[in-house]
Amino acid sequence: MMQFDGTEHPHRRFNPLTGEHVLVSPHRAKRPWQGQREKAVDETRPRYDPLCYLCAGNQRTSGEINPQYAFTHVFTNDFPALLPDTPPVDQAVSSLLQIEPVRGTCRVLCFSPRHDLSLPQMTTHEIRHVVDAWAQESAELGKTFRWVQLFENKGATMGCSMPHPHGQIWALDALPNEAFKEDNRQRDYLKQNGRPLLLDYLAVEVAARERIIVENASWVAVVPFWAIWPFELLLLPRSHVLRVNDLADSERDDLADILKRMLTRYDNLFETSFPYSMGWHGAPFDDGENSHWQLHAHFYPPLLRSATVRKFMVGFEMLGEAQRDLSAEQAAQRLRDLSEVHYTERL
Repeated sequence: MMQFDGTEHPHRRFNPLTGEHVLVSPHRAKRPWQGQREKAVDETRPRYDPLCYLCAGNQRTSGEINPQYAFTHVFTNDFPALLPDTPPVDQAVSSLLQIEPVRGTCRVLCFSPRHDLSLPQMTTHEIRHVVDAWAQESAELGKTFRWVQLFENKGATMGCSMPHPHGQIWALDALPNEAFKEDNRQRDYLKQNGRPLLLDYLAVEVAARERIIVENASWVAVVPFWAIWPFELLLLPRSHVLRVNDLADSERDDLADILKRMLTRYDNLFETSFPYSMGWHGAPFDDGENSHWQLHAHFYPPLLRSATVRKFMVGFEMLGEAQRDLSAEQAAQRLRDLSEVHYTERL
């Protein structure tokens, strides 16, 4: 009888954070590609762009003038998806046609005054300012809103309309879908096992050492066993931490270090400014018992075979379940083998 080989045979992997599966079809990685290719993007940008709405000293569409900031700058989004004063819903609705108001706010976090630098091209000292801004904004917005979503859409491929290095912060008074799923799954796991799910998962990954990309004293970056995107990463602190604003000083330093190292590997993979959507998930800001939560960051990059070939979620993935061709272990090995010297800085 044929023996199962996870690098050759299709199989499903379970994601304990969401309760969902991913179909892995590693044999399909050998097929020739005749599908869509993205146009190569000209990555050359000036240090300062007088027409950029995010550069220091420039005027935004709202008429506001950005200060001459030296590191990070945060401001309320001029076109927010959430508003703090949404009125209540007063009409009766069917159980099948439910509607509820949501209140919140949206902010923009400029990572650097430099128009031409992304996170892996910044120094660890500069990235540490970004980490501190994440923590400060989380603590402040968490006083008012239940959920604070820190995230970055990097690159035009991910729908980012502003090339200046920046992230976003959306805060709202409800748990969004992904946070809701993770909240329930982590709560159930703690009840059944007595330990946080992601701390147990991290212990498994550290013991196996198959999917770890980079690590330091405080953090570990892995291609998760259940990864959906080709070179997806999960970033985890080694200690039990609920939220970004709970990180100790040394953990913040180490976070800046590991971000630079892992994101440099991303850029080096196809020698391009690697696009992705990333975001932090941590405990909600409420009065509930949240010891089941473990802080973590997801990185979802779409590039599949080169700087111009990307992964699309279509067909079976939209109607059935997510599917990938490259195994998590294969992706991890490719990222592990890359240099931590950014390709633009090589002699």
